Amino acid sequence: MNLTSILNGTIVAQGEVYRADIVVADGVIAEICQPGRRTPVGNTVDAQGCYVMPGAIDIHFHCRAPAYPQRGDFATETRAAAAGGVTTILEMPISRPGVATVEILEARRLLGEQNAYVDFGLYAGPALLDPAGIAEMVDAGAIGFKVFLIAPPVGREDEFTGICLTSEADLYRLFQLIKPYSLPAVFHAENNTLLEYFSRTLQEGGRMDAISHALSRPPVVEAAAIALLLTISEATGRSIHIAHLSSAAGLNLIRDARRRGVRVTTETCPHYLWFTSEKLQEAGPFAKINPPIRSEADRQALWAGLMDGTIDVVTTDHSPFTLAEKEAGLANIWAAPPGTPSVEVLYPLLLDQALRGRLSLHRVVELVAINPARLYNLHPQKGMIQVGSDADLIVFDPNATLEVDRHQWQSRGAACDRLYSGMILQGRIREVIARGRLVAQMGKVTGLPGHGRFVRPLSAQPLIAGA
Repeated sequence: MNLTSILNGTIVAQGEVYRADIVVADGVIAEICQPGRRTPVGNTVDAQGCYVMPGAIDIHFHCRAPAYPQRGDFATETRAAAAGGVTTILEMPISRPGVATVEILEARRLLGEQNAYVDFGLYAGPALLDPAGIAEMVDAGAIGFKVFLIAPPVGREDEFTGICLTSEADLYRLFQLIKPYSLPAVFHAENNTLLEYFSRTLQEGGRMDAISHALSRPPVVEAAAIALLLTISEATGRSIHIAHLSSAAGLNLIRDARRRGVRVTTETCPHYLWFTSEKLQEAGPFAKINPPIRSEADRQALWAGLMDGTIDVVTTDHSPFTLAEKEAGLANIWAAPPGTPSVEVLYPLLLDQALRGRLSLHRVVELVAINPARLYNLHPQKGMIQVGSDADLIVFDPNATLEVDRHQWQSRGAACDRLYSGMILQGRIREVIARGRLVAQMGKVTGLPGHGRFVRPLSAQPLIAGA
């Protein structure tokens, strides 16, 4: 039996803060007791003066495997997750080809099981609108559905096979096909017609500067797509989840819909909470993200949505690319791919804000662990500190500091970070334990590839408000 003792820590979980010792046996929390009441067993972690919290679940993640290993793969990107205190990642279905059949999903599962350092789930792309294929992917353990409301990017069509829908009629049909399943239906909410109109107008006008990317996707592009999704959700009774919310306009639509009983949840990302379009002007293609980083008013609105509970989850949309791919956009912003690596700072950024008094430690745990586990039917196996749950834990030292340095990151896309490096954060994640194994210590990865397991939904129904 593999045993670990975590001693003298202050546990932050399930709305409580209390001192306790934790005993882990074979990857599961076996005992929680008052400090000093039990003789330490197995490997020992002294958490004196530190908080012990659930590991984060990053519900919006891109490994790039097996399509583009030069950008990242299950090994490199889950190493990065481990270093940042993320003990479970949910991998988006963009691959080559897109994950739209059970055969492709199973192939990715095998790849992840061979290489992942932390546990992982896999999304399915249901947009081939094949009822039998959807049922097969659900039976194979898909963690959720993912659909883009925009056309595939030019040159990357094969990666988006079975993931994109631009027809309202097809979208309505999709809602009917997936209604029998309780898996989260996650939507990249941008209106394709408006996006093409704004992009075409700018490009025909010769605009290639960085800010033209944001101008091609103004808030109305997001809001129009969200309005359509909410309308169909309300008409069909099928719950939805809006990915990477970026605008006050979209937030207001979701808030209003929830008040009248529409079953909608949403997430946002650190780049929308910490930065504005000024960063796009400063960092150019390295700050090109879809949807774009927006105004200060949008940023403040998202923080307000985080505090009032309209936003359920903070996730990363971790998107590694090569330095050369990003640098291609220095002279022409349209040439750069969208996205930035960020999994190594998700938890540290939010914990810093908790120590500064902006939100509570418990709210941080809700946003990155409890709510993701409940929304994706992983509760109580994940996101909890209780007997019987997986021992996915971080030990967080509030008295230390962390200087973010991309040169120390594990992600293969680390060289593309121009957002977070140089930040000085209060507190530091000291140890990361994934299913009972010490996988990282002070940002240094100690785990092994293949430790990560494929996770599938446990229960029939989502368990958080609005779902």
